[in-house]
Amino acid sequence: MIDKDFKLEEAFEKLDTIIEELEKPDTSLENSFALYQEGMKLLKACNDSIDKVEKELIILSESGETDEL
Repeated sequence: MIDKDFKLEEAFEKLDTIIEELEKPDTSLENSFALYQEGMKLLKACNDSIDKVEKELIILSESGETDEL
């Protein structure tokens, strides 16, 4: 379940931080695995959030709303 305060921008920033940590040669295997798990959870939350918005746009489009922003 996505937290109602979930923000894609913040998730992307956190993913960037995780990638930077994973790229460091001194990151332990245990820490790498924990970072990987956290990153995968963030990616799933991002995908879920984007899917929700896409579904809402489809519903709006089908109800006669314009596609203009």
